[in-house]
Formats: sequence, structure tokens, C-alpha cells
Amino acid sequence: MNDGVKRSELEGLVPALVERLPAILTEVRELMADEWPDYADFLAHEQDEVVLAAKAFMEVLVEIAESDIGAFPRGMEPGPQVELFEEIGRIQWQEGRDLTTLLSAYQLGARVAWHHVSRTALDVGVAPASLAALAEAVFIFIDRLSSASARGFVMEQSEAVASRERLRDELVDLILSDRSDSAAVKQAANRAGWTLPTEAAVILISPENHLGQSVLSRLDASCLPIRRRSLLGAVVPEPGRPGRRQRLTDLLRGAGAVVGHSVPLEYLPASVQIAEVAATLQHSGVLTDDPVFADEHLDAIIVHRDPRLLAALRRTVLAPLDGLSSAVRERLTETLASWLRHFGDRQAIAAELHVHPQTVRYRMGQLHDLFGDALEDPVVRARLSLALAWSASRGTPESIRARADHRNPPALHGRTVNESAGALGGTPAISD
Repeated sequence: MNDGVKRSELEGLVPALVERLPAILTEVRELMADEWPDYADFLAHEQDEVVLAAKAFMEVLVEIAESDIGAFPRGMEPGPQVELFEEIGRIQWQEGRDLTTLLSAYQLGARVAWHHVSRTALDVGVAPASLAALAEAVFIFIDRLSSASARGFVMEQSEAVASRERLRDELVDLILSDRSDSAAVKQAANRAGWTLPTEAAVILISPENHLGQSVLSRLDASCLPIRRRSLLGAVVPEPGRPGRRQRLTDLLRGAGAVVGHSVPLEYLPASVQIAEVAATLQHSGVLTDDPVFADEHLDAIIVHRDPRLLAALRRTVLAPLDGLSSAVRERLTETLASWLRHFGDRQAIAAELHVHPQTVRYRMGQLHDLFGDALEDPVVRARLSLALAWSASRGTPESIRARADHRNPPALHGRTVNESAGALGGTPAISD
């Protein structure tokens, strides 16, 4: 017991306070009516429960004043009061209300309570030392109850978030499964609180890309995270909405991301497969956009979707180049691919490959010798385009320029040796 606080001084306090409970609750309710009308209604409609809690409050208050300040008496925590106020905190979260408004209401209630407690204590002859102990007890008790409500609020919030994430994961599994029906998806979406879009796309991020993982955490709440062992990303609803594509571009830049093409929800599993092909092409350097939007590269994705089939096609259509050294084969293949892309425009080919137009003419002469009349056959050219136009060996303009600079040292001042002629046993030609 605190020094100077005698049990006899506080024995008559609880009954006297209980008599004042109706007046205390009425005053609190009236003060809350304007700013916290919901709390005022609760006090009015749940008066019996509130009275019981208030009686317990008075008893605990006296016990705290008689005990060591700073802790509840033995056996009082956790107790029914603490559990009640934890539940109030949980309800606060469930109803979407801010915790600070609840704690502010507690402070108002504490002020009113202390006003009546102090007056009643003086009326029953409580000494100043005991009155001081009561004042400290009020603050301790309100602090504990506020902490209990805050704890309940946070616990409910955490449980709700965990439940929401679990329901969203289940929804993603359904959406990405080609065995789910629309009714099951709709039910799962309702449980997860997700509005079914008309169309959606997926974003894929490499699990090794730490920036990409950080970017995913900044997507808005309408996006569903994809958290699979071999698949990391998100489902993005209505990616074609005005301005959304540009926002995705800005957000995903540098994250090594692939954005799948937008499709109705039932076709999303197939769209994921296409996005995975695009991610593979991005990793291999065939697609160099940042980020890669799959709908801008459907041609390359179609060609590269089956690597073994593409390799077989290349072996077949490039058979005339068999027997050449790897360096010569690469140069002639690069030239042939550029010739197909530019419909034979020698100036455009030379600009792309960073060689002299005369070099292009010489290489094309070698290719015509190797392929014969086949290069004039539209069917052969179509097959060659499929085999070469989206080739990883094509590289980026920067890689082509780097190879050109390597072949044409600055010391030559623009004069290049036609390396292909020498490698094929012909006479090297100097091209300006």
C-alpha cells in the first residue's frame, strides 16, 4: 500500500461513486454527442453493460491507489476490463474507424471521471495523499485501457491483413489456373474484396531483381500480388486505362519487368505463358525494352516460343552457310538478316551494320553465291525472316556498333578491310 494511503479512507469511495454513475455516464454521453455520436449512442443503448464496466473501473481504481503505483494489482491484468477494451479496439478496426478518435474519447471520459472521483473523494473525507494516489491511479488505468484497445486494434488489423492476403493468394491461384470456372473466380473475388475487371494483364519480375521486388510493393491495392516459387509479379486490372501504361512504364523502369498483354480474365493463364516467353527473351537479350510490354513483341514471342523448333528452322534455312568459320558465318548471317529487314536497301543495311555500302554489296554477292536463286524465292525469304529477323544474334544497335568499331579500328580513319573476302579466299577489298 502507498505511504499515507489508508484503506479506511477509500472504503466508502466506491459505493459513493456507484451512486454517481448515472450522472457520470450522462455527462460523458452529452459531451460525446457532437464529436463522437456513435460512442454516445453506444453508451445509451448498452447502458447496463457500461454500468457494470464502470463499477469494475471504480473498484480497480481504488485497488490501484492502495497498491504500488505503476502496476495493476496482482491478478488484475489481463482481466475482463482489459479484454473488453481489447475487443473495443478490434471493433474500431473492423468498422474502419481511426484509433486516435477512440483514444481521444477515452481521454474525455477520463477527465469527466476524475472530476467526479475527486469531488466524491473530498465529500467522503479522503486525505490529500490518498487523493493524489487516486489521481495517479486514474491516469494509470486509462493508460492501460488505451493500450489494451490499441493492442486489440493492431491485432485485428494484422489478422485482417493476413486473412486478406491469404484470400488474395487463393484468388490468384484460381485466376491463373486454366481449370477454374467463372463462378468460382467470382466467389473468390468477393471473399477477397477484389472487383473483377473486364481485362487484366500480369507483371513478371525476376526473383533475383531486388529493385523489382521493391517496385511490386508499391503497386496500388487493385493489383493482386503473384507469390509463387517460380513466378513473382502481380495481376494488374484494366492496364489499358488512360495513363496507366505510362505509369507502369515509369514505375517499372530498371526493374527488369515484363508486362503481359491485356486479355479477358479467363484467358489470363495463356497470357502468363506468353509473358514468360517474353521474360526469357528479355533475359537472353532479344528484347531490350525497359520494361518489356509483350503486346509490342508478339511476333518475336511467336517465333521464339518453341526454341527447339526455331533452332531446327535455322539449321535448315542456313544450311548453305555450313562449313564457314564461325566469324564469317556470323557476319554473313547478320548481313542477311538486315537485308531481309530492309528489303535489300543497301544504304539502310550499311547504316544499321556500320559498314560501307560497298561492303554490303560484297557480302550480298557472297550470299547469292552460297544460296543461289533461293534468295529470290518469296517462300525462302519468309522462312529466312522467321529464322533471323528476331534473332538474339541481331543484338541491339549498341552491340552492332560495338562490333563494327572492333572490326574498324579508329586508326584506319574510315577505311575498312573487307574481312569476309579474305576469309573466303577472295581478294580483300578496301572500302571507303
